[in-house]
Amino acid sequence: MSLVRVEAAEEGVARVVLARANMHNALVPELLDDLLAALARVAQDAACRAVVLAADGPAFSIGGDMRRFQRERQGDLYSYASGLVGKLNDAILALIDLPQPVVAAVHGVVTGGSIGLALAADLVYLAPQALFKAHYATAGFSPDGGWTVLVNRLAGQRRAAAALLQNRSLRAEEAVAWGLANEVVAAERLAEAAMAAARKIAAYPAGTMRAAKSLLWRERARLAVELEDERRHFLELIAQPAALAGVDAFLLSFKDYPDTPDR
Repeated sequence: MSLVRVEAAEEGVARVVLARANMHNALVPELLDDLLAALARVAQDAACRAVVLAADGPAFSIGGDMRRFQRERQGDLYSYASGLVGKLNDAILALIDLPQPVVAAVHGVVTGGSIGLALAADLVYLAPQALFKAHYATAGFSPDGGWTVLVNRLAGQRRAAAALLQNRSLRAEEAVAWGLANEVVAAERLAEAAMAAARKIAAYPAGTMRAAKSLLWRERARLAVELEDERRHFLELIAQPAALAGVDAFLLSFKDYPDTPDR
């Protein structure tokens, strides 16, 4: 079963939906593989002129699956982490490279590297309960998913530093004020607001929309280098005692953290 669902384009808009709802869309290599395949499929869809990125379940994504990190320490944790963050970077860049503009509909918690999936969208709409938080200070990891790249670019270095060095939570209104999202929309209207924005894009000349998107992301090559630098630092810390202890402490502090199924 795929962990990402693609809903065929209607009125020029396709939906790509994270569908690991029972795990709050925690990131694992299988989900990211499915997301990359979904984006490749959408990119080739001639009927698609805009994309909505959304998620099933109670959260957009709770970041890397901490129980998988805990389990993988019995094997080759370095290789697992290298592959996971590498695929996450690939997914962020695939969203940026997608010819169609992307509108993200973000609800619930967005922690760790999953923020990159939201911020790689061109427009971002948040439910009032949406919450961005790094959690690297809690887990003992080095930031990934664009916290030092996309958050820094969109919100500025001082704000990125506050989020990372003070483990600060960003609620929806503050995320908009920081420039990380466009608008807060009532939860019951979030899906339709994102779809309406995407339909509006789809109604304009496709060449104009694609050119505008490409120009807005003209720093893409530099972003790729910076994301790879995040991955390198992540791997330097992942097997260190602080990170190993941090995973256990994180899971103990969140007793309702979901169990990891096979997928």
